[in-house]
Amino acid sequence: MHTPEQIADINRKYTLLRNEIGKVIVGQDQVVENLLIAIFSRGHALLIGVPGLAKTLLVNTLSKVLDLSYSRIQFTPDLMPSDIVGSEILGQDRTFRFIKGPLFANIILADEINRTPPKTQSALLEAMQEKMITVAGQSYKLADPFFVLATQNPIEQEGTYPLPEAQLDRFMFNILLDYPSVEEEINIINATTVDTVVQLQKVLTVEEILTYQSLVRAIPIADNVIAKTVRMVASTRPNTAYANKAATQYLLWGAGPRASQNLIVGAKCYATLQGKYSPDFEDVVAVSKQVLRHRLVKNYKAEADNISTDDIIDQIIHELK
Repeated sequence: MHTPEQIADINRKYTLLRNEIGKVIVGQDQVVENLLIAIFSRGHALLIGVPGLAKTLLVNTLSKVLDLSYSRIQFTPDLMPSDIVGSEILGQDRTFRFIKGPLFANIILADEINRTPPKTQSALLEAMQEKMITVAGQSYKLADPFFVLATQNPIEQEGTYPLPEAQLDRFMFNILLDYPSVEEEINIINATTVDTVVQLQKVLTVEEILTYQSLVRAIPIADNVIAKTVRMVASTRPNTAYANKAATQYLLWGAGPRASQNLIVGAKCYATLQGKYSPDFEDVVAVSKQVLRHRLVKNYKAEADNISTDDIIDQIIHELK
């Protein structure tokens, strides 16, 4: 069971993390918050935005303020699965030995994940879900904690391979990055066009991160909040008993049970970072778009009417309240 001291401690460290990241990243407060929620919830995150919005810099900065090992994988059209998981080589003693790939780290930055073909994208599946990989029939356990933070350019751009639904579902959060405000962009220019090196301090250890992850899971939540959350997810499934009218009109299919799990854990973490001892449905709503937007598949009518998945989520939430 958690104590007020534990809640206060995680909030203190969370504030330190935000301040330390803010030395390098101007604005993007919501994005930073969502990334930290994903990490404390043992989830993976997908960051989507046009080039030049500091997606890679954000993840790199995050790795520096956490005492975790870090690997950056630049996904390209010619990247092979063995390039990321590792491979066996024949040594001088005529025996095979396994050379670990970049997946053997705590934080994996999968940069421009939609630039590589599906065969290599799918190599992440077992790692993300099972936290292990299998090569030549031998299984290897990955580090703990283990996070895949993937960046993606909008799939409308040329030369991209849309992620398959099975892999999208492995990401707890889909985080959208927008252009900075004019004031923020002025601050970015002032900070990045001078010869100044920012020194970042490590804020959390591996042990503290694992402790906070366990703390988040131990947060109690009322049965009625769980029931309402499950009804919300069920209402995204078109042509079913609980389907929302917008879901039936604009979706090919909706979210599965993993969405409900992610909503509850995400709400627990969000509530904890607000200093609360138990989440209510408003905390579920706070993480609903990040959890649901990549799990809803639109039909041609939604495309024709220019309806986004966020619009559908807004309508579902409005009718649930």
